[in-house]
Amino acid sequence: MKLGARLLALILLLSLTIVLTKAEVITLTPETFSDKVKEKDTAWFVKFCVPWCKHCKKLGNLWEELGDAMEGDDEIEIGEVDCGKSRDVCTKVEIHSYPTFKLFYNGEEVSKYQGKRDVESLRTFVVEETEKAAEKAQLEDKEL
Repeated sequence: MKLGARLLALILLLSLTIVLTKAEVITLTPETFSDKVKEKDTAWFVKFCVPWCKHCKKLGNLWEELGDAMEGDDEIEIGEVDCGKSRDVCTKVEIHSYPTFKLFYNGEEVSKYQGKRDVESLRTFVVEETEKAAEKAQLEDKEL
């Protein structure tokens, strides 16, 4: 029994560790959206969806998997907005169809993603576009 109890405790501990280290997809609301996407030197890759959209449902866990893939990258945050609950946000950033994926850097919309819907394609896009946005921001800071 002692070995069984220890094994169970170890499994529970490992499960808890996995849950705690999982990258977080942050839900953005009208109260948090502007402040979050304006964070200096931080890119926000945001998915805009509504719960009833069949294309959004078809994404499944893709956004959470992207969050996992981006774990450890402090300069890139993964966010989501429910346009059914946060219409003001979606109107402000001109969301007209679902799902829509937009990248923001220092409060500015950098680009809209329209590529393949798999983790590696999304990851490549967000890393490359963030690097471009960071370089542009550095140049602008030097000019000031």
